[in-house]
Amino acid sequence: MKAPKTHAIYNPEYECMSRDAMTALQTERLRQVVRHEYDHVPIYRARMDAKGVRPEDIRTLDDLRHLPFTEKTDLRDQFPFGLFAVPKKDIVRIQGSSGTTGKPIVAGYTQHDVDVWAEMAARALTAAGCTAEDIVQVSYGYGLFTGGLGLHQGASLIGAMTVPMSSGNTQRQIMMLKELGATMLCCTPSYAIYIGETAREMGLDPHTDLKLKAGCFGAEPWTEEMRMRLEQLLDFDACDIYGLTEIAGPGVSFECLEKNGMHVNEDHVIPEIIDPVTEEPLPYGSSGELVFTTITKQGMPMLRYRTHDICRLDASPCACGRTTVRMGRITGRTDDMLIIRGVNVFPSQIESVLVSVKGAAPHYLLVVDREHSTDSLEVQVEIDESGFSDTVADLEHIRNEIKDKIKSVVGISAKITLVNPHTIPRSEGKAKRVIDKRKLV
Repeated sequence: MKAPKTHAIYNPEYECMSRDAMTALQTERLRQVVRHEYDHVPIYRARMDAKGVRPEDIRTLDDLRHLPFTEKTDLRDQFPFGLFAVPKKDIVRIQGSSGTTGKPIVAGYTQHDVDVWAEMAARALTAAGCTAEDIVQVSYGYGLFTGGLGLHQGASLIGAMTVPMSSGNTQRQIMMLKELGATMLCCTPSYAIYIGETAREMGLDPHTDLKLKAGCFGAEPWTEEMRMRLEQLLDFDACDIYGLTEIAGPGVSFECLEKNGMHVNEDHVIPEIIDPVTEEPLPYGSSGELVFTTITKQGMPMLRYRTHDICRLDASPCACGRTTVRMGRITGRTDDMLIIRGVNVFPSQIESVLVSVKGAAPHYLLVVDREHSTDSLEVQVEIDESGFSDTVADLEHIRNEIKDKIKSVVGISAKITLVNPHTIPRSEGKAKRVIDKRKLV
């Protein structure tokens, strides 16, 4: 039951602002936040001084290039309060995420920051068709992770009935979807596919037994083919949403029902694309690393935060009426990119191959190892249960098709291991796609 392609806009004053007006607004807010950071955050003041940059030197958006970058390592090094730009008494919310080295990162939000984030999430839900008449089941995790609370506060701001399910207990999730008549679902795309698969295994027909019309899915990269699979499973519109703890959680950018890129909330954040090697800004349409500068955040503003996500920016008009710049899908990350035998490999490339092969399911695991000083790649992929065949000839055909397509798309040979349905562990949060054994030796 896909939503009719209408284009409600939560805050047209800003979402439909002319480019000249947006540039003027961003410039003024940028100048204010740079001054605030320089005066209140020692690490920014020291880095600007080292570059010979003063707040008064930032006069236009082009001057962004003169500001220092911020990295996730800075949040770990300054843990817990070193990047706060206001007194701790003004912080009303802490959000965070676990760190790869065991030390977490945390972000402090003032009440103003929480209110801004709530509106950004409300804009995203509205773009996906959510109104005060809807029932929104939030199946992201709650807690320090921004997903659950972010979409919850956005749905509440719209006035929708909000079901704070969090993640886990999938059969109960489905029972609540059915009995409450939820019309919107919010969770990771991989978990949404699992919900859809489980619902069908339970004998439910989403077209007749559920009332879902759309959903917002993010927190992990996913492909257009994965969207098609999800929409087929649950018979609704699946919209992409983007956010990160360091900036504002889900709602930093979002798709409308045109599904042609994620609208960036440019009145609150300035996006850039840079060459990840030279660190030089790239023009719209170029693929590179996404960088954000927050221009309304008070508690812990970020200057030129390197997300390490790879995408493009598109400033062309959108049929929905919004004028904000759009992000393309995240195609990989500069810091989880695999280099195998000298070839750059992103998990999303492998996923795009697998979802194009009849008989293969979108559940996979990449195992990278090193044997006799040579890198090896094994792709473990589940057989699609709906078209399951255990004949040797059929399995060999699927295996060879995957192998050939990976060689064509990625440029390397891989060992293909087909496994039975439900063999690869499911995740209720971000799916674990890679095991790199090279890091263990």
